Amino acid sequence: MKFNLDTSSSRRKSRKAHFDAPSSIRRKIMSSSLSKELRGKHNTRSLPIRKDDEVRIVRGKYKGREGKVTQRDKSNGSTSPIGIHPSNVVITTIKLDKDRRAILDRKDRKKNTSEDVEMVDVRICDLRGESD
Repeated sequence: MKFNLDTSSSRRKSRKAHFDAPSSIRRKIMSSSLSKELRGKHNTRSLPIRKDDEVRIVRGKYKGREGKVTQRDKSNGSTSPIGIHPSNVVITTIKLDKDRRAILDRKDRKKNTSEDVEMVDVRICDLRGESD
């Protein structure tokens, strides 16, 4: 049984929603995790992938390859691009511009300001309204 009856299970509708997604949702879909060095440096775990980022493929048929763009040489001598899902790659080098730097600063600021909240003395009440 579905948890949310308002969400469709139809493959056709899911694919349409995926390909017609606005850029705000597409950013989340096209995000990839950062390497351990970049994670420590920028204090964030993932980032939307962009054109000139260098990546290392960690899962799938092309596992272990590194580079900016992955193309395949065909038998007739031409090259064709390979579609690789962003969840299967790790970003090793980020191309930083002012917008990208602003995103990283915003994420870093958010992590530094959010501190653990202390638990307040809470009384547990049962359904009849009596306290322990």
